[in-house]
Amino acid sequence: MTSRIPLPDLLAGLAVLVFGLVGIWQAWAIPVSPLYAQVGPKPVPYVVATCLVLLGAALVVQAVRGGWSHHVPEVVESGPPNTRSLGLLFAGLAANLLLIGPAGFSIAATVQFVLVARAFGSRSMARDLLIALPLTLLVWFLFVEGLGVNIGAGILEGIVLRLLGQEVV
Repeated sequence: MTSRIPLPDLLAGLAVLVFGLVGIWQAWAIPVSPLYAQVGPKPVPYVVATCLVLLGAALVVQAVRGGWSHHVPEVVESGPPNTRSLGLLFAGLAANLLLIGPAGFSIAATVQFVLVARAFGSRSMARDLLIALPLTLLVWFLFVEGLGVNIGAGILEGIVLRLLGQEVV
């Protein structure tokens, strides 16, 4: 244990801790209707904020014990940014924003997934589609059926609902 506490490590830990505490405070302030029969809007923010508090506390303890940043290797100049990858990332975000209304969550999120995977170096669009489409449909289904949150049924969601014998909303 060193006698000197690294200030950047301590400040980072305290910042995460404060974000977590603010998150708990804000989650507590979320209004909940007494008529809400399913999972309300508070559990996920509470879980995320609690995890931030725990992480922040652990970082503060680690900083007091001598810090962690001295283990991080020095940053080496890597050259100019990869503008193609950045463009694909922004295209994925834009595609999601533009497609979510007319095409629905699953198509918009699938297109975003494929573009982001390509930005990170994926070379197989077919594989990315085969991963993204069922995953986005599952996420949509869990939101609608599990949480009772309607995030909008689009083209594919309508087909799934019809196959399940449910009415498209």
